[in-house]
Amino acid sequence: MKAEIIAVGTELLLGQIVNTNAQFLAQECAALGINVYFQTVVGDNEQRLTDSLKLAASRADVVICTGGLGPTQDDLTKDVLAAYAGCKLILHEPSMGAIEDLFASRGIHMVESNRRQALMLEGSTPLPNDAGLAVGNAITIEGTHFVLLPGPPKEMKPMFTNYAAKWLSTLMNEQVPLYSKMLKFAGIGESTLEHQLLDLIQTQTNPTIAPYAKEGEVAIRLTTRAHTAEEGEALMAPTMQEIQGRVGEYLYAVQDVPLEAVIVQRLTETKRTLSVAESCTGGLLSDLITGVSGSSQPFLGGIICYTNQVKHGLLGVPMDVLEGEGAPGAVSRETAALLAEGLLRTLGSDFGISVTGVAGPNPSEGKPVGLVYVGLAQKGKETQVFTLQPSGSRGMIKLRAAKSALYQLWKQLKEN
Repeated sequence: MKAEIIAVGTELLLGQIVNTNAQFLAQECAALGINVYFQTVVGDNEQRLTDSLKLAASRADVVICTGGLGPTQDDLTKDVLAAYAGCKLILHEPSMGAIEDLFASRGIHMVESNRRQALMLEGSTPLPNDAGLAVGNAITIEGTHFVLLPGPPKEMKPMFTNYAAKWLSTLMNEQVPLYSKMLKFAGIGESTLEHQLLDLIQTQTNPTIAPYAKEGEVAIRLTTRAHTAEEGEALMAPTMQEIQGRVGEYLYAVQDVPLEAVIVQRLTETKRTLSVAESCTGGLLSDLITGVSGSSQPFLGGIICYTNQVKHGLLGVPMDVLEGEGAPGAVSRETAALLAEGLLRTLGSDFGISVTGVAGPNPSEGKPVGLVYVGLAQKGKETQVFTLQPSGSRGMIKLRAAKSALYQLWKQLKEN
């Protein structure tokens, strides 16, 4: 089937919001075996939205709309599609009940416009909103299948994954269940991973291979149709083995979990502890780790050693290493090693990770933006230091540095 994605919202046209929904939906459709041929962005205008829906219906089997399901008068998507289909909007009672309960629990008066979020097209399939208030819709109109989703990604993604994808699957010619496996990688870039697997991606049939990317991590989803889970596993096994043979050293999980969750689990299982010293990442590494449930057991703590005084006073890095003519400086292999070793002494952890570098936007100590050193100390072993050169904005450099530090720890944990 052919699909078109329509993102609704004037704020998208003005560049006030980046349209990340289209990327997510295109990837999800590919995993379902639905080809996205067109993507459209249209503002909150009744006539232009009507024209966009008509055009999409003329050239696609599936039209997926995001946005315009909210309570205000410029949230027009359901109204416009109802007019196009010649059907009424009716109240979805479960959604209305959830909206009323929410306002009552907060002691806030609910204005009448909030009822709009519980409206659905008569004859449509409601798509529950587990993360918000506006109910989604799925409906077939004169042979074209329409899916209406909310605009906020935190609402749209679970609605599509949990409900819309299943509805779309029932429309496929061969109604055989989908089985998916998410492969998560670290320490390798999206383009490099794709290059290593390009022939597999280009010749994919069953299973399908859909690459995904987030900052610091990349993923591949394998998807197949099978009558049983065992049959699905068997169909995916040859492709899985081929991928492992090529890039298995970067594969940290065969489920959709972040790298820090795998590290926390491994540390907990082996009864070992971790502490971190962060300069250029400013606490981001600690935040990633403590975002994992159960991290309090293996994670002893972190020190944000942003200044040389803290590097020296709390972690014992000599001032003649940090400052002075001919000194290596705060951004150096020597400092990264001493910071990591200082953690073992100061906090008594089994592992110590340090991150020191230049996040930008300006050079520091005569060193370029993006130069980062990661120190990894372990009790009873020689300290390792890794040199990184992540690119991008200040925020991107910090995140990529933190994720790279986690990758180096994961490799060490995997070996012992």
